[in-house]
Amino acid sequence: MTRSVAVLMDPIGAIKIAKDTTFAMLLEAQRRGYALFYMEQGDLALRDGAPWARLAPLAVKDDPSGWYTLGTPAWRDLRELDVVLMRKDPPVDAQFIYDTMVLEAAQRGGVQVVNDPRALRDCNEKVFALHFPHCMAPTLVARDPAELRRFVAEHGQAVLKPLDGMGGRGIFHVKAGDKNLNSMLETLLAGGPHGEGRQFTVAQKFIPQISAGDKRILLIDGEPVPYALARIPQGDEFRGNLAAGGRGEGVPLSERDRWIAAQVGPELRRRGLRFVGLDVIGDYLTEINVTSPTCARELDAQFGLNIAGTLFDALEAEPALT
Repeated sequence: MTRSVAVLMDPIGAIKIAKDTTFAMLLEAQRRGYALFYMEQGDLALRDGAPWARLAPLAVKDDPSGWYTLGTPAWRDLRELDVVLMRKDPPVDAQFIYDTMVLEAAQRGGVQVVNDPRALRDCNEKVFALHFPHCMAPTLVARDPAELRRFVAEHGQAVLKPLDGMGGRGIFHVKAGDKNLNSMLETLLAGGPHGEGRQFTVAQKFIPQISAGDKRILLIDGEPVPYALARIPQGDEFRGNLAAGGRGEGVPLSERDRWIAAQVGPELRRRGLRFVGLDVIGDYLTEINVTSPTCARELDAQFGLNIAGTLFDALEAEPALT
């Protein structure tokens, strides 16, 4: 009997297939004979508590001139599927949370949902890393501007970023005494005139080793891929994110990288976080990416890997870890 996999993602027509990890997963599933289905956020529904989705049959090919074909969408009970890949990019906003509730209903019906919907709700990519403070540089999460200013003054240099950002957006490098600090905090905190509605902001001690790259380490069921993609800032830019112009260079994992992965991996596995990206700068963990981690295609190309194949091997060997 043909197995099936559905993907919930951002519009497939806008992706860059040479860098898109979700696309690598779809290519691998198709190679293995899975029937592919496509959906976006607006395609989910609950009917009397049952998870339904408007699914379009999907075919993919590794061709930048035309990489997908969609069939006619139709409503279908998600519990009829074998696997759902939840690959919607951040922000993890209210609508994303509601999506996980529909997918959790599918999971209760026996569907493999990757990653686990409960963990996607619980594990904010910035805050979850603080479960492992012994792996991190000094970090503060706060809404209070005075507390954030104190942190910058204490450490001399810091990186400020929003809790729900991705791709390097909204990240600032600031030094103690910077006259723009208040403006940066106003932008990040985005509160009202009396402080109401302020947003949590992350402050991390600046790690000078960013010049050698912000390493993305991919883990499958808590075990690291043996190579990382070092995203190296270019020119005057301090951010290594590929979306911010960073250059990706594959590197073998260091002993410290493997140690960090060993600290984090068992908890990822326990929570059903089957495909995860760690961000490591120098000796320090900075983020744990659980929603739609990337960099598989770049590592595959540089080292002859098939990371999506390793993931599907794991999914087929152990359909449920929780």
